[in-house]
Amino acid sequence: MATRVGVVAAVAGAAVVALLSAALALYGQPLDTALKRAFSLHKVHSVKDMENTFQLVRNIIPPLTTKKHKGQDGRIGIIGGCQDDNPKAVHEVEKWLSRLHALVVGPGLGREDALLENVKGILEVSKARGIPLIIDADGLWLIAQQPTLIQGYRKAVLTPNHMEFGRLSEAVLKDPVDNSDRRAAVLRLSQALGNVTVVQKGEQDVISDGEHVLECSQQGSNRRCGGQGDLLSGSLGVLVHWALHAGPEKTNGFSPLLLAAFGACSLTRQCNHQAFQKHGRSTTTTDMIAEVGPAFNTLFET
Repeated sequence: MATRVGVVAAVAGAAVVALLSAALALYGQPLDTALKRAFSLHKVHSVKDMENTFQLVRNIIPPLTTKKHKGQDGRIGIIGGCQDDNPKAVHEVEKWLSRLHALVVGPGLGREDALLENVKGILEVSKARGIPLIIDADGLWLIAQQPTLIQGYRKAVLTPNHMEFGRLSEAVLKDPVDNSDRRAAVLRLSQALGNVTVVQKGEQDVISDGEHVLECSQQGSNRRCGGQGDLLSGSLGVLVHWALHAGPEKTNGFSPLLLAAFGACSLTRQCNHQAFQKHGRSTTTTDMIAEVGPAFNTLFET
């Protein structure tokens, strides 16, 4: 978004663009192999159960067609950082909001006070318009300082890593995280935030909307490169819009944000796995972006 307060984070933006054209690529391992390590919901599920959940994600993906025009399947805004703050930033960004289907807040944001004040205003006007929000990185720092900014807004997804999750939990629940049961901890935080969807990134990604808990164990790699979270938040922006737009008949009554989060986590991990097979220890997020199309095809179009 070309404003003085926000810039498109290169990795997240590239992830969004790549995802929208991902169906053009053909590549990947057999889907049943990926499914066997990808999914759990409170207990061990069969491959059939896993396939059913992947099918729900597939259901929300709009078909490619020559009859659509640019932006029709999603216009995603990204609020990042800028050293030149603008006191009229909220007003300037608000002009764009009517054109957006989802907003990603946090990649490259920084913690400068004036900028965070602008972001607070942007969050408020976005919520008033009912725009889905994906909050990552320094956006989570802001939420930890003022959890009421997102409290009860069920069109929001938070994507904390281990440290960010601990900071959020202590801010919201007023006590340390119980790391002995990650699923219970994520469920509890989501409930305390008013059923905001939470994705705790880690060895397995644990996702909860305060009612259900999913665990994504899609194989990635032991190389966790910087910027990987930008790819997750960027793809989440797209998938959240698709899931909400698809309607309950396509999600079988399942939470659309929960499905979108599971799809984005699976996609990011599959990209990481495929990139690592080619580049090993030298893998960067740029290498992962090159795998978005093939990974998308493997998981959702095979």
